[in-house]
Amino acid sequence: MAVHIRMKRVGRRHRVAYRIAAVDSRRTRDSRVIEELGSVDPLNSEQPNAIQLDRPRIEYWLGVGAKPSDTVRRLLQKQGVMPDTAKTS
Repeated sequence: MAVHIRMKRVGRRHRVAYRIAAVDSRRTRDSRVIEELGSVDPLNSEQPNAIQLDRPRIEYWLGVGAKPSDTVRRLLQKQGVMPDTAKTS
């Protein structure tokens, strides 16, 4: 079973929020998750609690081979959970 770390849309119309979750790669975006790892509130991005991450569990899933989506990878790099792998020339 391949596990991906990706965002799951929650909230309501015009008031979107996301949860970061470890999900079986064969499942759809909003289906059942293996484990919820954090949340993101893009409408309150200026607030200090707009991004909440469970760092030890995210590091565990990355350690056992879970692959983050592109958006989650950028978010984790910005928060300092993953090293920035971009090549600087």
